[in-house]
Amino acid sequence: MTAKKINLKDFLINNGIIVVLVLLAILTAIKQPSFGSFDNLKNIALNVAPRFIIACGVSGCLITRGTDLSAGRIVGLSACLAGTLLQKPGYSGKFFPNLPDFGIWWVFVVLLICILVAAFFGLINGLVISYLQVPAFIGTLGMQLIVYGACLVYTNATPIGGYRPAYTEVAKGRLFGFIPYLFLIALAVGLVIWFIYNKTPHGKYMYAIGGNEQAAEVSGVNTKKTKIIIYVTAAALYALGGFLVGAKSGGSSVNMGMGWELEAIAACTIGGVSVNGGIGKVSGVLIGVLVFEILKTCLQYLGVNTNYQYIAQGIVIVVAIALDIRKYIAKK
Repeated sequence: MTAKKINLKDFLINNGIIVVLVLLAILTAIKQPSFGSFDNLKNIALNVAPRFIIACGVSGCLITRGTDLSAGRIVGLSACLAGTLLQKPGYSGKFFPNLPDFGIWWVFVVLLICILVAAFFGLINGLVISYLQVPAFIGTLGMQLIVYGACLVYTNATPIGGYRPAYTEVAKGRLFGFIPYLFLIALAVGLVIWFIYNKTPHGKYMYAIGGNEQAAEVSGVNTKKTKIIIYVTAAALYALGGFLVGAKSGGSSVNMGMGWELEAIAACTIGGVSVNGGIGKVSGVLIGVLVFEILKTCLQYLGVNTNYQYIAQGIVIVVAIALDIRKYIAKK
């Protein structure tokens, strides 16, 4: 009996945030029946999709005891870059007035451009962290400012809109008329990341580095190369997320994606990805993102002032990290 009580206590402590937010969702559905409607659940799923892609990128950094505070700004840069290159030919406020209409294939070329630009910043992150031994927190914080500044210089802080239908269709279109492309893209990314984490040498190296970097290096793991791959891959995922968010929003600005790295870190931690490294599953990342998105939606449906919503989200982030550290200490 005592063992069962202890296990129940540990479960409630370790998964307290999820339990509380599930109860909050039930309360919200009772007070606002429209919360449980198909349309609202669909909107939640569509909001989760790009955030899940971004969180997958952050998860790799966390598993190796790192982090990436430049994620949100790379998302914003990618959204702005895609927006400036995918505006309608006849749009009055076109960023590049003389850019011709290359056809639908241009959408995929622009996505590749966004990924390459983001991967360049991810490469710098990886090199700085691996070879210069700069802590990931500091290195990516500096990159956050660099990317934001680059986006300001590129766009001159001008809001971007007037997207061509071929671009917005990527996020708003549906396969067979009912399966959103956004959902399918997120599903494909999740499956690929799951395969990498669980079925490839790179995935094993990643968890080994997170568990004990010195031991991994002694056993023959090229820790520097592995870290560089992780940060380049993460940045590429941020680019894809930003590309999709821009298409879904129908517009972008330099502030798009601001603070999303903190949401991603919190979502990963809620889902069991430890900031102390070596632990984390893709399924947990999905659960964490979903829980965090449900929190925001619940607060909106309950009519909580926007200012207080930020406070609530901040509390969840702090509690999630605190519980993760508690589990780490208990394990030690």
